[in-house]
Amino acid sequence: VHCDWHASHYIKVEMDKIFGYANFRNEIVWCYTGPSNTTRWFPRKHDSILYYALSDQTPFHRDRIRISYKKLETGKTSGIFKQAAVLDEKGKTPEDYWLEDRDGMTPVGRIANERIGYPTQKPEALLERIIKASSNEGDVVADFCVGGGTTAAVAQRLGRRFIACDQSRVAIAVTAERLKQAAQGRLNEEQYPDFRIEQWGIYEAFRLGDASPEEFRAFVLWCYDARVPSAVEGIHGYKGAQARVPVWVGSPSLAATVTADDVNAFAQAIARAPRYSSDPNWREGIMLAWGFSPDAASAAEKLAGRGEANVAFVRLEQVRIDSDEFRKHIHEQSTARGDYSNFLTFVQPPDVSFAHRRVERLRYAFDAADTQAYNPDAKIISVQWDFAYDGRTFRAERRPWADRAKLTAEHQFPRAGAYSVACKAQDDKGGEGMRIAKVEVN
Repeated sequence: VHCDWHASHYIKVEMDKIFGYANFRNEIVWCYTGPSNTTRWFPRKHDSILYYALSDQTPFHRDRIRISYKKLETGKTSGIFKQAAVLDEKGKTPEDYWLEDRDGMTPVGRIANERIGYPTQKPEALLERIIKASSNEGDVVADFCVGGGTTAAVAQRLGRRFIACDQSRVAIAVTAERLKQAAQGRLNEEQYPDFRIEQWGIYEAFRLGDASPEEFRAFVLWCYDARVPSAVEGIHGYKGAQARVPVWVGSPSLAATVTADDVNAFAQAIARAPRYSSDPNWREGIMLAWGFSPDAASAAEKLAGRGEANVAFVRLEQVRIDSDEFRKHIHEQSTARGDYSNFLTFVQPPDVSFAHRRVERLRYAFDAADTQAYNPDAKIISVQWDFAYDGRTFRAERRPWADRAKLTAEHQFPRAGAYSVACKAQDDKGGEGMRIAKVEVN
């Protein structure tokens, strides 16, 4: 566990709860230097790394991380040892303080070839020592606040499998780009990096359209905390205590809308159910869909006021899947052990649009100011450019992190010709979109 100086004691308490106090091994201090403007206290120039083991059998591979040291003129050590210590020619195990000049762990702000611009990026040498000491090839390395992707990149390079998580969609995008670019140098042009990206809690609505109707229904009913089994054709599940309210789920396609025919068919299905005749209170239904046409709403109103025996007073509630009304059913499952209030969100990708103009020979300016975020109250927080997109791997131009939200960019092309330029944008609600355009450079 890596943490800054002021959080280490609080995190240690939590780690003791998880692993047990007896399994604590080291608090490693990563020391570095650099300018500081502080005048009221000593400059804060170290981070803490808490090392825990699962048990006494947890391996520690000290030979993989040995460092060299200078022998004294006598060839022996002296000082705190009561007798001369034998110096191992293979080097020594690093102490629990790691120095940037001795160990090559210079903060990334001063490492030009490694820097990707992520504000909390750590040097690869730091993660390499941790991973080598505590795992073997083929083992799984996990980082649940992966940020700029250093842990995943080093694990990939060292032949480890990995799980990389982050609540920031931008962090995931940056990590994915980094992994792809690193792997391209080791794989032939027909191969791809062996990893996949999953969004948990934030789901891209348009991607759900690729699911089958059965898969989509099961997913929506689970999110709505409804029971899936139904023996009546036209009823997809039930909601509430004792499964009293029938539920119907629309098409996975965002382009599909519920029609009056769908409303009437669902009402007829409710009327065919055995409980309709035996339970006078069984006169409600819930329809879940991406959208409802005006005639669907009108049909539901008419049903509620009708007195015919077959569909008497059926009240159908129409709930959009991407609405707060739908999400509240996940919120209600929150307990003291877990807060699900922000767990379920269906997001739309931004509509990315950009224009370009020639500034001078081979130099062009790009403007994506017309990019629109469609998610409620969303704003664009990150824009990346690939000025030679190959149609497969998006290789983002490195930009200072402070410029990630800028919608403009300039680029000097190496030579005249036709280029595919790709612009990728993310909003602060989890939406991500990309636009590709051909640019004739002269």
